[in-house]
Amino acid sequence: MVLERRPQRTRPPQMHQVVMLNDDYTPMEFVVLVLQEFFSKDRETATQIMLKIHLDGKGVCGVYTRDVASTKVHLVMDAAHKAGHPLQCLSEPLDSVVPSPIKMMSRTARPKEIR
Repeated sequence: MVLERRPQRTRPPQMHQVVMLNDDYTPMEFVVLVLQEFFSKDRETATQIMLKIHLDGKGVCGVYTRDVASTKVHLVMDAAHKAGHPLQCLSEPLDSVVPSPIKMMSRTARPKEIR
């Protein structure tokens, strides 16, 4: 008896975005330093993200797998707590922007009605 080997299809892991929230007490320079240290942003990019956080109330620091995003949130929160700042950071799942091929096919390859 010969078994046929079927290729396994694994889905990529769901990605999460790390979001930092604005507050009225955390210094802007501290936010820039956190972005540089924990998210490997250069000074210019970190400053742009910090301004987005300041002006829009929140900003995306990066997109990672769930475990990495969770670790980054904990690192940021710990650093903020140790520095005495109320900075808040959270992780949100990203919605899949690429529809699956089956869903795409079911929308486009429908048979025409015969009259």
